[in-house]
Amino acid sequence: MTCSVGLGMLLSKAALARTRTPWIRGPRTHPTPRPGITAGKVLAKAQLTGFPDAVPVFDLIREMPEIADGIRCNCGCAELPGFYSLLSCFESDGMAKNCVGCQGQARLVHRLHRAGRSLDEIRNAVDARFG
Repeated sequence: MTCSVGLGMLLSKAALARTRTPWIRGPRTHPTPRPGITAGKVLAKAQLTGFPDAVPVFDLIREMPEIADGIRCNCGCAELPGFYSLLSCFESDGMAKNCVGCQGQARLVHRLHRAGRSLDEIRNAVDARFG
């Protein structure tokens, strides 16, 4: 399941997330950033053909992979196999190409990171807005 399955699925996932419905397995905790993590797997502009509006958000993630790796994505993708953190949404299949949830969280995280907020402060802000 990815955001590319359609707007209906995205809206359904968003509605479920807002009501904290028990479809989300396990604790809703943020992951520990992995040592030495880089933006090396974040999709490049050439891999985002057809998603021009997403390019700037992928650029933001590239600036702060160690922070994005410590944030749990709240759009529902964190429950999918292979996803570790918000950073994962911008790698491999690039779920964030067309997921407004992933993109919105990335924008908020970047803005707070540039403002000098700590990882814990950023996590609290993400939880308050998207959790």
